[in-house]
Amino acid sequence: MARSMINFEGFFNHIKQTPLKVWEEHFHQVLNVGFTPQDHGDFDRWVAALQELPDIENVTVDFNQSAVTAKPAIALSEPEKQTLKNTLMTLNPWRKGPFSIAGVEIDTEWRSDWKWDRVLPHISPLKNRTILDVGCGSGYHMWRMCGQDPALVVGIDPSLIFLMQFYAIQHFVGNQTVYYLPIGIEQMPAKMRAFDTVFSMGVLYHRRSPMDHLIELRELLRPGGELVLETLVIEGELGETLVPSGRYARMGNVWFIPSPDSIILWLEKCGFKDVRLADCAPTGLDEQRVTDWMTFQSLEDFLDPEDKSKTVEGYPAPVRAVFVATAAR
Repeated sequence: MARSMINFEGFFNHIKQTPLKVWEEHFHQVLNVGFTPQDHGDFDRWVAALQELPDIENVTVDFNQSAVTAKPAIALSEPEKQTLKNTLMTLNPWRKGPFSIAGVEIDTEWRSDWKWDRVLPHISPLKNRTILDVGCGSGYHMWRMCGQDPALVVGIDPSLIFLMQFYAIQHFVGNQTVYYLPIGIEQMPAKMRAFDTVFSMGVLYHRRSPMDHLIELRELLRPGGELVLETLVIEGELGETLVPSGRYARMGNVWFIPSPDSIILWLEKCGFKDVRLADCAPTGLDEQRVTDWMTFQSLEDFLDPEDKSKTVEGYPAPVRAVFVATAAR
């Protein structure tokens, strides 16, 4: 897989039949001109791993169970499975999942299926909807969305390793109506008002201006479209917000962690209505942890060893909330 093999023709062919067609030239510019993966030092190594993935025939795909699954009609031999595992391991760290590929279980750092199970019961049915996933990571949640029979799923995330992981999974599950664009939200066309549903999960607290992010999300949605927002929160009253003085849970790019009532107010102020808190739960050590597929530090290392209700910096331990809101018409 050379640079020329990373292409977005499937995406461009698809949007020609959708309202997104009017932004085709914009996407050509940011994807074919501004995207230079060969500048990354690991690019050649990752490309080599993708080239080594075996072609497997008669695969049954399942997007509606915890692990996104590609199961061949004829099981791989143990040596074949080990070779496949070694190849997929080259794309470490695997943070969002899990996946089950031809008998190889990719046990990712995050049990992202738990988040999906908390989100899915509270949102509008995704069948026939045009969906955007902002900060899509490896694409795990996009594949789960695909199981709901949407018209189109577009994920955006500028991380090259996540793009490579997406390609690796796509190699086995096949071409679906799911497309990964390696761009940030700032590179999306302004005021699109085009998507039926926009997901922003695990992004808001990384934004220096959370209000601007919420407005960007609103302007990506069609009037009456639905926002699904998942973010860190603190226990507190309306107006209470934690602004870490340095790192939070050893993350250096956490800017604002508000109370749930504060986020509801922010959403209303930014042009959303029917705002509701759908779920709120602490992140447990069994949901985010070190595995063979992600061997760096994880949540346990980010918490006070003597008091797991606090981070190593003394802040409240991570609690994540899901909000659902409608873009005003």
